[in-house]
Amino acid sequence: MVIVRNLKNIFLVPELRKKLLFTLGVFFVYRFGTHIPIPGVNVHVFNQLIGGGTAGGLLSYLDLFAGGALRRFAIFALGMGPYINASIMMQLLTVMLPSLEQLSKEGEHGRRIISQYTRYLTFGLSIMYGLSTALFVERFPGLVITPGWGFRLTTMIILAVGALFVMWLGEQINSHGIGNGSSMIIFAGILSTFPAAVLKIFEKVRIGGAEDMFWAGLLGFFLVAIIAVIIFLERGERRIPVQYAKRVVGQKVYGGQSSYIPLKLNSAGVIPVIFASALMSMPIAIASLIATKIPFFKVIVEDWLRYGGVLHSVLTAGLIMFFSFFYTAIIFNPVELADNIRKSGGFIPGIRPGKRTADFFDYILTRVGFPGSLYLASLAILPGVVYGLLPQLPTMFAGVSLLIVIGVALDTSSQIESQLIERRYEGFLATGRLKGRRG
Repeated sequence: MVIVRNLKNIFLVPELRKKLLFTLGVFFVYRFGTHIPIPGVNVHVFNQLIGGGTAGGLLSYLDLFAGGALRRFAIFALGMGPYINASIMMQLLTVMLPSLEQLSKEGEHGRRIISQYTRYLTFGLSIMYGLSTALFVERFPGLVITPGWGFRLTTMIILAVGALFVMWLGEQINSHGIGNGSSMIIFAGILSTFPAAVLKIFEKVRIGGAEDMFWAGLLGFFLVAIIAVIIFLERGERRIPVQYAKRVVGQKVYGGQSSYIPLKLNSAGVIPVIFASALMSMPIAIASLIATKIPFFKVIVEDWLRYGGVLHSVLTAGLIMFFSFFYTAIIFNPVELADNIRKSGGFIPGIRPGKRTADFFDYILTRVGFPGSLYLASLAILPGVVYGLLPQLPTMFAGVSLLIVIGVALDTSSQIESQLIERRYEGFLATGRLKGRRG
């Protein structure tokens, strides 16, 4: 009853109800687009290609983040991939180029210009990905009905426009929905594969015997353990105490209270996982294209770069750890944070204000960030190793997909809970901090 009442409270807040309904509407449009196929491709043959072979593992992995659109060769087959890769490039360029770094510090105007650059770069990558996809599918006999430049140009334009439209949908969620547009689009795509994965497991158990039932039970235990670990570690944080000195303004005394700055174990959220997954698709796609001509690369793709392979796991873990530190450095600026505390009349007990405080924050962020990045990398690659041992494990239950789904769900529930508490309703997670109207 508590959960039902809290769900009801969500729709009692007009602004929150409007944002949720708008986000659900965007999800409907996105899911509709994932079922519109591109003309000129034999979808039945393409499904058989995803089911096995050199390219099967790559396509199945990419199809997970496209929400099934790639399997259907739909207009949204590229998904958020071009936009995510463009965002990665722009963030790296912002750090390396002084002009872009200065532009990022100019407030809303600078961020708007950088966002526009990101859109231009997304368009260029969408054209490149669209043409590469058309050339890739033409290499398989019987897949393309009428191969040639007519098919290539048509597919390239449709895929590029579809990727730009998906990017626009994510921006609409940021502007008029509940936020985290790109993550929410990927979340919706991954979650849409969940019912089919569950039905596949039940069907296998029904057809098989006691051995399949044992593996299904082991899989259930494995999933519950991973979900519990993710939730526990996502909530972990290091609290830095801050003491504020008393200030006399006129006849009133301000300050004198204690507070803290929470530094989460995983400050970057699911962004490192999404970035690493997007970047990993690029070398795998290139190697898969070369593998159709050179047998040596076929061995590399099937044995090393396949999901759960040694090289794939090492590269994924390294990219996740890198982006975890990189994105945390963007979110938290120790010098700026220390300066803001000093201007507010605060200080950390035992640490001098100024440079000492900035160095202390940098030290703490490194100590907290390393186990956080290690946790993200471990949860991303360990299920992949299990998937290599158990190929019948659905891709939906891979570590990367579970991290994204649970991470986005936790962030969204926290945002909804904070907005409910601001309006004096009980939190969505039933924390009981403030009572609702019926409380």
